[in-house]
Amino acid sequence: MPKHAPRRGLLFSGSDWNFRTLSHAYDAIEAVAKEELRLDIYPVQMEVISSEQMLDAYSSIGMPLMYRHWSFGKHFLYQELLYRKAGRGLAYELVINSNPCIVYLMEENTMALQALVTAHAAFGHNHFFKNNHLFQQWTDAGAILGYLDFAKGLIARCEERHGVAAVEAILDAAHALMEQGVFRYRRPPRLSSDKQREGLRERLEYEERSYNDLWRTIPRQAEGSNADETEDTVVERKRALKLPEENLLYFLEKNSLILEPWQREILRIVRVIAQYFYPQRQSQVMNEGCATFVHYTIMNALFDQGRISEGAMLEILRNHANVIFQPGFDDPSFSGINPYALGLDMMQDIRRIATEPTAEDRDWFPEIAGQGDWRGILLEAWANHRDESFIRQYLSPALIRKWRMFVLSDAANEHFYNVASIHNERGYEQIRSALAQRYDIGASHSDIQVVDVDLLGQRHLRLQHKVNDGILLEHGSCDATLRHVHTLWGYEVSLQGIDARTGATVYERSFTPT
Repeated sequence: MPKHAPRRGLLFSGSDWNFRTLSHAYDAIEAVAKEELRLDIYPVQMEVISSEQMLDAYSSIGMPLMYRHWSFGKHFLYQELLYRKAGRGLAYELVINSNPCIVYLMEENTMALQALVTAHAAFGHNHFFKNNHLFQQWTDAGAILGYLDFAKGLIARCEERHGVAAVEAILDAAHALMEQGVFRYRRPPRLSSDKQREGLRERLEYEERSYNDLWRTIPRQAEGSNADETEDTVVERKRALKLPEENLLYFLEKNSLILEPWQREILRIVRVIAQYFYPQRQSQVMNEGCATFVHYTIMNALFDQGRISEGAMLEILRNHANVIFQPGFDDPSFSGINPYALGLDMMQDIRRIATEPTAEDRDWFPEIAGQGDWRGILLEAWANHRDESFIRQYLSPALIRKWRMFVLSDAANEHFYNVASIHNERGYEQIRSALAQRYDIGASHSDIQVVDVDLLGQRHLRLQHKVNDGILLEHGSCDATLRHVHTLWGYEVSLQGIDARTGATVYERSFTPT
């Protein structure tokens, strides 16, 4: 700390805290965040919780309101066992993408740690949630809490009316299909308002009172009766059903012949939650990198102003170092690239390129090298990129060398790895492209779509899996998932694997009701 910094300007002293101290620190952090970094955030609602409440938040996927399901309790017991046996620690904070932005702080945190996580979550994550285009287009921060309250109440009423076992069967099947319950290529419908949800409750009650099960008993056509279908008929049927459909839960919700109105609404609840978390899966490096860069910048600015003592700063830096620790590939604790570390390094590298570029930087990044306005560059990147595009555009040769990155070629018919890309002009491009591809969720997650069904015939639901790089689905989990699809569909379900490059059929799986 500079010798001339006044001690009376400290935000806190010692490890103890109270709500007045938290508020005082929040105001100082907010001033730096808005003046130094030009952050734009949702209003913040901060809540202090115990370790058991944090475990409970883990079990319900971090949401403050959630319906009941056995999987949440199982997850709670598993996390609690690890925590009690010191097998894992708890997060220092938890933040909700909502408006207002809800930030949970652990009551066991010291005051220095409370200041750190406030800057990290209440400003870093908050700014990213509010301004990144993925969250703006694919989630509704202002409506999610109201919708979850509606969902919790509706599922509780369904349990009272139809029984816990009946509701649990639908939730089990829907949860198994959550990965295939999101819109990837078109924007999902916006969440309804409170008034619309009240209308939905009334409509569901009316539909349940007037629901008639007889229409499901219409005889099906005999096997092979649609064999004479013309190509035009098939095309017209697919057009009417808007096939192919990427969102399997959405298709089942809208077209299943066996679901009652309350069951359809449960499917909608599960896919809304799946859609809410979809942008977070595409932006972990950027989101955590943004929050880490923000807390590191703010804490150093407050230290330079004499608002944080040397002892508190040492504690902050120790916790910061723990967050960004990157084990080596041969370390027993290695589990992949730490998104906190990679995101922070890339954002600090952007700042360096904008203010102190090398000749290499000017060749690779002519638009930003030496520009000076690193804040504007980062604000634009945080708003307009996801992990894949961010890495593809901003990963520099200098950072590739620092991280000692290279590309390995791993062929199944070879006994050894081959080093395919090294640190040269061509290698930098290939390394950057390979790393970006790793974060492309479209390439790393199974692409399974509904491609055909004849609702007036055998009602055989046909799914198609685009097989990339010869990576097949595991047979056991594939068959189990098809059984869950059948639970929601009621008739024969088949899955065909098609090679994405050649179009050849790779495998076929099916589930036929007995």
